[in-house]
Amino acid sequence: MLSGERWSGSLPVETNRLVGRSAELAHIRLLYERSRLVTVTGAAGVGKTRLALRAAAELAPRFAEGAWWVELSPLVESVALPYAIAEALPLVDQTTRRMIDVVVDYLADRELLLVLNTCEHIVDSCALTVETLLAAAPNVRILATSRCALNVPREEILTLSPLPVPDGATGAETPGTDGADGEDAVTLLAERAAQVVSGFKVTQGNRAEVVGLCRQLDGLPLAIELAAARLAEMPVRELAVRLADRFEVLGDTGAEIAEAADAVDADPPWHRALRTAIGWSHQLCSPAERLAWARASVFAGTFDADTARQVCADERLPAERIPALLDALADKSILARMPIPGGAPRLRMLDTIRDYGAFWLRGLEEEQKLRRRHRDVYLELARRGNAAWLGSRQFAWYDRMIAEHDNLRAAVECALVDPEDGAVLELTSALWFFWYTYGFAKEGQHYLERALAADARPGPARTKALWACGFMLLAQGDHSSAAAWADRCAAEAERQGDSEAAAIAQGLTMCTAAAQGDLERAMSLSDSLLAAPRQDVPAFAVYLAQSVYGHLAVALGKPDDAIVVLEELRAECDRHGECWMRSYADQFRAQAELARGRPQVAQAYALAALKVKHRMNDRLGIGFATDMLAWSAGAIDQSERAARLLGVAQQVWDTVGVPNMGVPEMLATREACRQRVRQALGAQAFETEYRIGYTSDIDIGIAYALQLPQPSSADDAGRSRSAQTAD
Repeated sequence: MLSGERWSGSLPVETNRLVGRSAELAHIRLLYERSRLVTVTGAAGVGKTRLALRAAAELAPRFAEGAWWVELSPLVESVALPYAIAEALPLVDQTTRRMIDVVVDYLADRELLLVLNTCEHIVDSCALTVETLLAAAPNVRILATSRCALNVPREEILTLSPLPVPDGATGAETPGTDGADGEDAVTLLAERAAQVVSGFKVTQGNRAEVVGLCRQLDGLPLAIELAAARLAEMPVRELAVRLADRFEVLGDTGAEIAEAADAVDADPPWHRALRTAIGWSHQLCSPAERLAWARASVFAGTFDADTARQVCADERLPAERIPALLDALADKSILARMPIPGGAPRLRMLDTIRDYGAFWLRGLEEEQKLRRRHRDVYLELARRGNAAWLGSRQFAWYDRMIAEHDNLRAAVECALVDPEDGAVLELTSALWFFWYTYGFAKEGQHYLERALAADARPGPARTKALWACGFMLLAQGDHSSAAAWADRCAAEAERQGDSEAAAIAQGLTMCTAAAQGDLERAMSLSDSLLAAPRQDVPAFAVYLAQSVYGHLAVALGKPDDAIVVLEELRAECDRHGECWMRSYADQFRAQAELARGRPQVAQAYALAALKVKHRMNDRLGIGFATDMLAWSAGAIDQSERAARLLGVAQQVWDTVGVPNMGVPEMLATREACRQRVRQALGAQAFETEYRIGYTSDIDIGIAYALQLPQPSSADDAGRSRSAQTAD
């Protein structure tokens, strides 16, 4: 495979220039000449993540499929590790295999660099996973960052030291070249200070103070950046004086001072420097800022100001003050602002700073209270998302929930610790739409099954969790297990008198019957749901019945009947501004139009479906819609396009697991299209076009699918315009 083909990688944006580290970068390149695993170790705040990011960016072009970043710091439990890796990769496997097995199979024949950032809190699981991946995937290399080694065979370790500090304090201005005369620490302070103090430079007049400050901080990058952020409010001389006594500035908690004192002989000096810098930053914060810092430590990953207000505010910390306090903490480099295209920036706290905040939160005896409050806020978010899902703001909800994925995981883990109050079943069941429609069905099944085991009490939340678990299994292609969960839900719903759950359980049974090829039974269940008074059947069950009817009617040779019902579904969705179920109506309408011998009209509907599925990263829907475009192209003698689209679709199905959810009629149609196009093009030409689609970057492949070819005649143009305006 040529470099640049397939997926190109996923690395975070480098927001600041990496100062120094040229020798370390060269050493990492050298280590990869003799090992497939390099672990960057070192103390907290020494710059492991920053170095790994630059190293990965430089190494990425060596790999056919680039470099992929897996952020592990938000994980609460090690069991989530394979899910985090799968989420970082273009992998949304929806089969019932163990996720680690899915990841192994996906990586087995790929050539890429996998970066596991911040392994130390789940180091044993990381070590086991790394060993498994390296054994199964010979062309995968791994770059890990951790405060300790993974202790895996053939692991090469780079222990990162602080930045060098000049021995002397002479000189005019900071040299422009990293590393000259050991100037890296000074250069870093100068660059970061210039971001908060316009025109700041290291001159002959202040050089001795700057060098002394860097020496006090032992060249530790995080400590230097925290100090630089303070230069907006005090000169270098005063700042250095404030840092003179390392233990005094750690605050007034005797436990931490004792811990630091006990560690003096054993710890490297930069451990103490970091405690000094963070503790000093903490001391210089106002009491309200300190409290906000401690309380914000309960967030995993990124968060926004509004959610922070809900979690952190009370009578001691009024809600109206929270945004200003967060801005102040960001200005002091306690929080980092994460730009969001077209939206307000989100906030993130570095692990080391979060740990310090969590230490204070425990000291205030607020940790459990704040974690439960965090859980409850995200429970309410899940409730609102569940209630609004089949409505007009699906794209906005998709963006919001994806941004909160780390916090949702943390909230579920918190709820699982204390299941007695019923929150765990309500939270996991309310999140069904997030897991099912966004491609996290395997993760959803994992948490739903744990929740059902943790809380066996009957009630609406449990009944909903039963059918939700069934839909997770349906998405993974395990139709028989999904049917069994539907039966469990139906029995429980009957005992509880829960008519809504009973209707959805019937819809799930209908879906499993259709997926298993039992068309008559599925049609009977669909007819039953559609014949019931609409006020007695929840909208989701009605939409399911209408969409499945569309597929069944086509499969049974009644495409005109399918179109009547699908048009009802499209109109109903349009009334509510709903687009996710409508896109399935478009997909099945394309199937019906193909059956009616109108492939160009089918293209228009498949194109409409693909646009929505791509926007919502619904990998299952993307696979269906791309296949439908391929089948349409094959039916109008666009053989090269059909072959390439089949390759794009196969690439998508590889990330999902089971092509076309294992539906027999869909699989048969796909194979028939493949054989027809192969015969039309010839074996060699077919393989060439198919491989272009299969090995292209997925976004390029979907962009190609979204561009219909120009018609070749006026007559074709008229038909194409008619197809494109079919809606």
